[in-house]
Amino acid sequence: MQDLQITDMGSIEGYWNKLMEASIAWAPRIISAVISALLIYLVGSWLIKLVKRLVTTIFEKRNVELSLRKFLLNLIHWVLNILLFIVVVTQLGVETSSFVAIIGAAGLAIGLALQGSLSNFAGGVLILSLRPFKIGHFIESSTGVSGTVSEIDIFNTKLITPQNQVVVVPNGVLSNSSITNYTALDIRKTWFDIGISYGADLKKAKEILLNVAENNSLALKDPAPQIVVTALGDSAVNLSVRVAATNDVFWTMHEQLIIDCKAALDQAGIEIPFPQRDVHLINPKA
Repeated sequence: MQDLQITDMGSIEGYWNKLMEASIAWAPRIISAVISALLIYLVGSWLIKLVKRLVTTIFEKRNVELSLRKFLLNLIHWVLNILLFIVVVTQLGVETSSFVAIIGAAGLAIGLALQGSLSNFAGGVLILSLRPFKIGHFIESSTGVSGTVSEIDIFNTKLITPQNQVVVVPNGVLSNSSITNYTALDIRKTWFDIGISYGADLKKAKEILLNVAENNSLALKDPAPQIVVTALGDSAVNLSVRVAATNDVFWTMHEQLIIDCKAALDQAGIEIPFPQRDVHLINPKA
């Protein structure tokens, strides 16, 4: 029994000695790996901060939209930190293939679950980068949505309609449709038709309408107002009134022109006809 105890003690002592020898042999490698990983982490963190400062400076110089700037900075922050984490654990001797597989699987799952949101995100990046419109512009998309832009987020755009309603439009839909921006330019031109009867003096009607347009206090002299014959309609000859004004007084000028044009034509005795048809009755017995 005593011999057995002595043998067990000898075995334990042998294992302990082997463990100590292995620890002494691996200690320099472990210490160097930890120190290297720590240095890589410190240097990598400093480089990430430097990259973010440089990117922020570039965004400010190019006047990138604030919402897009924040999102891209957060994206850069997380991507660079994940790469730094992979490099650090690799330096410590950890197998990183499993990490890469997990990240890839998670990315695929998130992408499949958020297909619509990713489409809106891509549309938001395009809108904020290309800037087809800005906050305060009045726009209309080919989907029929129109209004004044009040907010542009990374996933959607908020419009305020003339009826003072808020419409939230997904950026994916908005970026894939045709957009008419009515206020991107400082000057906007009104463009409406007035029909006069076929029996009226066409040249006189043009002179009257041109006089009304030129005497409008809100109308711009350059470009000059125009009155153009556009079509011989079913019931009238159509004259197009084309007058430019600044965006802030456009609708006031537009309304004044319509009222003054009608009053001037009425005063001159020029008829603005209603749509009409000539009906011929044929009596076969006659």
